[in-house]
Amino acid sequence: MTNEEFHRIKRLPPYVFEEVNRLKAKARAAGEDIIDFGMGNPDMPTPKHIVDKLVETVHKPRTNRYSASRGIPGLRRAMAAYYDRRFGVRIDPETEVVATLGSKEGFANLAQAITTPGDLVIVPNPSYPIHAYGFIIAGANIRHLPVNAGPGPVGDEFFVALDKAIRHSAPPPLAFVLNYPSNPTAQIVDLDFYKEAVRFARKHDMFILSDLAYAEIYFDENNPPPSILQVEGAKDLAVEFQSLSKTYAMPGWRMGFAAGNQRLIHALTRIKSYLDYGAFTPIQVAAAAALNGPESCIDEIRTIYRSRRDALVESMGRAGWDIPSPPATMFAWAPIPERFRNIGSMEFSKLLLTEAKVAVSPGVGFGEYGEGYVRIGLVENEQRTRQAARNVRKFLNAGEIDDDCAHIPEKKAVHS
Repeated sequence: MTNEEFHRIKRLPPYVFEEVNRLKAKARAAGEDIIDFGMGNPDMPTPKHIVDKLVETVHKPRTNRYSASRGIPGLRRAMAAYYDRRFGVRIDPETEVVATLGSKEGFANLAQAITTPGDLVIVPNPSYPIHAYGFIIAGANIRHLPVNAGPGPVGDEFFVALDKAIRHSAPPPLAFVLNYPSNPTAQIVDLDFYKEAVRFARKHDMFILSDLAYAEIYFDENNPPPSILQVEGAKDLAVEFQSLSKTYAMPGWRMGFAAGNQRLIHALTRIKSYLDYGAFTPIQVAAAAALNGPESCIDEIRTIYRSRRDALVESMGRAGWDIPSPPATMFAWAPIPERFRNIGSMEFSKLLLTEAKVAVSPGVGFGEYGEGYVRIGLVENEQRTRQAARNVRKFLNAGEIDDDCAHIPEKKAVHS
């Protein structure tokens, strides 16, 4: 047997975040206090009523058995009720929704379900890695759609770029991916954007795969993020993924769902039936309790993220690093300070870690068009955030970076 990489593994690029993670682990092993904004890992406790329901259900012996891959009936009904309550969209719990082990698993398994090797899928760049790599693993080809990574709403330039990508693609694209509010850029869109997206998809006979994981993490109370399924006819061609991870501070519980087009939901349900027995039943019962329960806990979680966002933007601004205030998500998408632009986001992230003891995610890890930015997770409390800003201020005021650093070539993400 040869030592050559397996075919699907060869298609995956080097893990861009690994170098920063290695430095972070080394620093911590040496006893250094690293303030870590790198991973979008909610640190807040899961609301008590959800935990209580889990504990109550665990004590019932029948719940230790294999569960339902597509989600227990009560959970699917709770998911449908959420769509009706939040978006005014009717979802059939039997045919138009399926529970997933987080939105990431659902996205990857849908890619396996609907993709033939050689199919083409359009994915915005920068984007959350699974949006592209789920299809790459499935054997598809990706056409990256450069999107404006800067602050401000997504506008007509998106559809100009999408039209160009479709016209210059062979074979015709199977689907395109949307993710708003966006990870990593925190950009948002309105319902008119989704109406135009549905028009495009219908015209070109394409599916839309929408990731709405941050539906409830927004900061303008009068402008909650819409769902693409609110658009008339969207269920003819669109499926939408959601997650309980951020909304209810349940990241390790691995609970999400997909809703929308019956054909896509059936395909995802079918392939999952061969791969898993669903989440542990007590987790599904607790997830239903979350969706059916009081919304005050969501308001509290949102308030914490807003406070952290404001502390980050204000304290980093005083430190000399201007960061646009994100309108949604648990991330800030921060342009690299001007005098560090030439070394790129990877080397800047490494410098920030070694010199300021602050960990962030390099923008290039989300695609080559994320270069020039870093992603900062709102996963540290206000006190730690202000300490990070003090460290950054000292780093920025320490003088010009040395000549050796100034000539470090930037590293690009590798895409198939």
